[in-house]
Amino acid sequence: MTTPAPSASSAASPSSTSPAAAVPPVVAVAYHSGFGHTAVLAEAVRDGAVLDAADAIVFGSPTYMGTASGAFHVFALAAGFTNSGSKSGDKLHTLQFFTVLAAQHGMHWVSLGLLPGWNSSTASENDLNRLGIFLGAGAQTDSDRGPDGVHKADIATADHLGRRVAAQAAVYAAGRAAVAA
Repeated sequence: MTTPAPSASSAASPSSTSPAAAVPPVVAVAYHSGFGHTAVLAEAVRDGAVLDAADAIVFGSPTYMGTASGAFHVFALAAGFTNSGSKSGDKLHTLQFFTVLAAQHGMHWVSLGLLPGWNSSTASENDLNRLGIFLGAGAQTDSDRGPDGVHKADIATADHLGRRVAAQAAVYAAGRAAVAA
C-alpha cells in the first residue's frame, strides 16, 4: 500500500473573461489508495478541477471497516470521494466522517450537487451519481478487480466533483479578493 502525500497539480488557468480570472482557484487533491481504485477517482477529480494551486482541498479514501482508511484520520477537507467493493459499503459514513472533520477545522463542505442517477426505469448504471450519494462522489469496484475495474460512471462523477469544487473555489477566491480590495 502507498499513501500519496497531499498534492496539487497545475493546469490551464480559467479564461481571462471569467470574473475569477484575476484570482485563479487552487484545489489540492489528497488521497490514500489501498489498491489503486481510489487513485483512479483522485485523477478524475484532479482532471475535473483544473488545478492551479490550493484554495480548496478534496480528499478521497477507500472505505475500510465502515470509515475512511487510517491514513485519512489526520486530514481536513472541503469535499470528498470514496470507493468500496460493495454497492453500499458504508461509503456514506466515510463521507460523513469527512464532513465532520471539515467542520471541526472550520472548512466549508462542497457537496456533489447531483441528483441520484440510475434510480428509475429509464435510468442507466452509466448515469452520473449512479450510487445516489449527495455528500460527495462514491464509487463501487468489485474487490477482485484492479484499478481498471473502476466504473466509468464513477470516474465521470468524480470528475464532476472536481469541476464543482474548482468552480466553488473560484467563487471563494474572487470573494476573498473583492473583500481585500
